[in-house]
Amino acid sequence: MQSFRTELENPVVERDILDLERKIRRFREGHIPEEKFRSLRLARGVYGQRQKGVQMVRIKLPLGRISFAQWQRLAHLTDEYSTGNLHFTTRQDVQLHFVSLEHTPELWAKLEQDEMTMREACGNTVRNVTASATAGVDPAEPFDVTPHALALSAYFLRNPICQELGRKIKIAFSSSEADTGLTFMHDLGFVPHLRQVNGQRVRGFKVMVGGGLGAQPHLATVAHEFLPEDQIIPYTEAVLRVFDRHGERNSRHKARLKFLIQKIGFEAFSDLVRQEWPALATKSWPIAEARFLEEETALPPAGQTAPAVTLAQPEAYALWRQTNVFAQRQAGYLGVYVNVPLGNLSSQTSRALMAALAGYVHEGDVRITVDQGLFFRFVPAANLPYVYQVLAQHGLAQPGVDGPANITACPGTDTCNLAIANSTALSLALEQVVAEEFAPLVAHANLKIKISGCMNSCGQHGAAQIGFHAASLKSGGRVLPALQVLLGGGPLGNGLGRLGDKVLKVPSKRAPETLRLLLADYAHHLLEKQIPNEQTTQLTNNFFNDYYLAKGEKYFYDLLKPLTDLTTLQPTDFLDWGHEAEFATEIGVGECAGVQIDLVATLLYEAEEKLDWATHARAEGRWADAAYHAYSVFISAAKALLLDHQVACNSQHGIIHSFDEKFPDAVPGGFKNLVMQINQHEPQPAFVEGYVAQAAQFAALAPQRRAVAAKAAE
Repeated sequence: MQSFRTELENPVVERDILDLERKIRRFREGHIPEEKFRSLRLARGVYGQRQKGVQMVRIKLPLGRISFAQWQRLAHLTDEYSTGNLHFTTRQDVQLHFVSLEHTPELWAKLEQDEMTMREACGNTVRNVTASATAGVDPAEPFDVTPHALALSAYFLRNPICQELGRKIKIAFSSSEADTGLTFMHDLGFVPHLRQVNGQRVRGFKVMVGGGLGAQPHLATVAHEFLPEDQIIPYTEAVLRVFDRHGERNSRHKARLKFLIQKIGFEAFSDLVRQEWPALATKSWPIAEARFLEEETALPPAGQTAPAVTLAQPEAYALWRQTNVFAQRQAGYLGVYVNVPLGNLSSQTSRALMAALAGYVHEGDVRITVDQGLFFRFVPAANLPYVYQVLAQHGLAQPGVDGPANITACPGTDTCNLAIANSTALSLALEQVVAEEFAPLVAHANLKIKISGCMNSCGQHGAAQIGFHAASLKSGGRVLPALQVLLGGGPLGNGLGRLGDKVLKVPSKRAPETLRLLLADYAHHLLEKQIPNEQTTQLTNNFFNDYYLAKGEKYFYDLLKPLTDLTTLQPTDFLDWGHEAEFATEIGVGECAGVQIDLVATLLYEAEEKLDWATHARAEGRWADAAYHAYSVFISAAKALLLDHQVACNSQHGIIHSFDEKFPDAVPGGFKNLVMQINQHEPQPAFVEGYVAQAAQFAALAPQRRAVAAKAAE
């Protein structure tokens, strides 16, 4: 592997990329264990695929915000390093697949030239901060949350407190109470509100904490009905510090924030958050760029008037405009949703779209949506027919952005290690059912169908009105692919939501008939209610869940129960969608949350590395960063000594307490009192200088004690 030099002006970014290159080389030379290297590359957006020898690279795009220049860069990079495909995710990222590990530092360096990063896109970190695609143009929003989400994302990027969490943290912002950002299912969710305080309007957020999907989904809890905007970053930092210290470290299935809150209770959790306040680097973080809705909002430069077009299918255009377009709060401009099938867009189509639309839409702020599509903003009303024609020429003018024709699906066994079954071919089969048999429902809003290739919910099946996740069934000693059917999930508004009920499992090849039964019964229900057609296109309506709750889970169990009969299986039922070989549950090593490293030597190496980071941060005057790096030195070195004596701990909190029990005389005054100084002092120079020096002494002590113990055991 040959070294390369970056051409970046940011020395922090350049150091990051060169460090990744150096670690890849050391891994190839056998100097870094595979488990340790896995955690290192995950935090840098490099994820192992199901296929051996290649990687998935995830690019972190806060809010899914992307300019034409960045899009052009991505199109070039997927041709150079990947497959010519851009994959949009439900977390508003972009993924490139089948990338060589050795090429990832060079790819990262080229991304950074257009201000894109892979840093912390995977692993036990703060993942991409998502937001309603309509933020800034939503007619219902009290103010634009874009600057708040961007500020929070930037604040925690490379922040020492969230580099090696017990599990990932997912954060979302919604533009209004409609909660299109799905805050109810996030670790931290923010819904904007305005309040009158002492005669002045104050921006703030309803704050939701502890939500999540996965195998054990949990709704978020209201932490604050109204938190002033300058407090959201300090509050988030305090939450992350608590999670880092008290969160589960050994059992990844119990390591999310929701499980910590369930374990200790929300009041105890809130007390711990308050105890972190003295140690915060800042107690207030104003968001200066935010604007009130009624104030003048900066508009993009006036675009060109698009050429006049004659639409070949005016009826199709009318339906598309009805379901995929809305009037922005800025007069004269339209927001345009683009359904991107399976979230996959080729580099060739990307370039063609940009070339055709340049000058006619806002090129500086396209958004990737949580439904794996695109959202164009500030489209002049006069340009809409031309924009539609361009999209239609590339097969991207499918109507029904908020309805059953726009199915969300994760990549499944196409690339993912954890997937049980294929999601993509199934999605296409279900979309065909909707298009050919239920065309009137295409325009029906708030009827989402979401599919995941396993129970982990990357396709967000638990937050859909109709959800499916891959599973398996046994019949006659053979295994066949199956789907768990979930119904009734989705947002209720203002941070509240509903998780889909698990109704029953059906063989996977019976999914089209499952959907057929559900939609036919629903269509009959709509006919009975005689709901006016124009009402079914309003984004705030939720007719399907009203129908589901009125009928009850038992009704749907009975409706679908005949499809569970395994005595009528056909040979094709033992084949997964898109496959010719008989189905087998082949699950690889999951990497979506990293792997824990319990090797003593590796932990001591980590302590040395973190001490180096603390020293650099102190020298640069980054006092809060230096203090937290020093805290991490104590934790890594103490864990190494405990493991060397066969004492396993499942949290940092446990390490601190166990160390004093196992080594009561190792630290004068006690290890806990030494380490937890970080909570008793603000990160000012006088404290940090001493704290880093104490961490250095402890880091030197750890290998000495290990050597003494080893000699005594001889």
